[in-house]
Amino acid sequence: MMKVSDFDFNLPEELIAQSPLEKRDNSKLLVVDQLTHEITHTNFYNIINYFNKGDVLVVNETKVLPARLFGKKAITNANIEVLLLKEINKDTWETLVKPARKIKLGDKVLFNDLLVAECIDVGEEGIRIFKMDYKGVFIEILEQLGSMPLPPYITEKLDNKNRYQTVYANNLGSAAAPTAGLHFTKELIDKIKSIGVKILKVTLHVGLGTFRPVSTELVTEHNMHSEDYFINDEVAKELNEAVKNKSRIIAVGTTSIRALESNFKDGMFHPGEFSTNIFIYPGYKFKVVDELITNFHLPKSSLIMLISAFYDKDKIMKVYEEAIKNKYRFFSFGDAMYIKGAKRW
Repeated sequence: MMKVSDFDFNLPEELIAQSPLEKRDNSKLLVVDQLTHEITHTNFYNIINYFNKGDVLVVNETKVLPARLFGKKAITNANIEVLLLKEINKDTWETLVKPARKIKLGDKVLFNDLLVAECIDVGEEGIRIFKMDYKGVFIEILEQLGSMPLPPYITEKLDNKNRYQTVYANNLGSAAAPTAGLHFTKELIDKIKSIGVKILKVTLHVGLGTFRPVSTELVTEHNMHSEDYFINDEVAKELNEAVKNKSRIIAVGTTSIRALESNFKDGMFHPGEFSTNIFIYPGYKFKVVDELITNFHLPKSSLIMLISAFYDKDKIMKVYEEAIKNKYRFFSFGDAMYIKGAKRW
């Protein structure tokens, strides 16, 4: 019986990155070979040296909403924080509320004279469904009132909102950034394309499924929250060509890998809009993704469970020990790891 505590480790607080580096691709890169188990320390701008002509690099082009709103409960004037997770119907949003106990069915939260949210359903663990009543264009109101939904372990103010977006972010709808992609610059992407690597873009809007802590004792008791993803016709066609040609598929981030592994059914990829609550932990057999670029994740999180499934739990824990010893920066604005060397075919 696999326990969540099996994925715990001690991390010095000073290794939690509080701000992005001045240059995105100057972050450290730890490269681990799945076949030889050799570890190499380098910088992210050198990742191009590990790619070959014909490789397929899959990125998540979701764009982060300024999804954190601060308002007042009508009547009582209590401070309420609302994190927008996803729009489930027109102007109807699934949200995470703090303090949730203060918001019951029918309660209203006032943000300013342009935006009022009414609670129309109450879910578990702080989830509330709000109907938004506003004047004007909703995204413009969000840009005015909302702030970037930085994780709670980041306590420093982010001066430039764009640093919590990838340089290829395009489709608005995420409640958190796909952080493995934060290391890429436009110049690095151009260099990667120039050597004959195909860069394909999928969209998975990051929500609770990615960043909610695992609160159960046993891994198998954890229920992943559903997240929406999209693969267009051309990308599905290119991915199917990659499968046919047995090209190496490299996923940028755990969100890309979840979209790819969820979508691949009956021996092929399928275009369209979907949702997934796939939970990947050791024992899962990967179908299509050969290699993974990822950040260093929180202890006992579903993300460290995913990369432990991708490589090996005990070996991942040793890799993390090596990263800590070499003072790698952890979590959203931290350094990167490239797990290379295996083929799924």
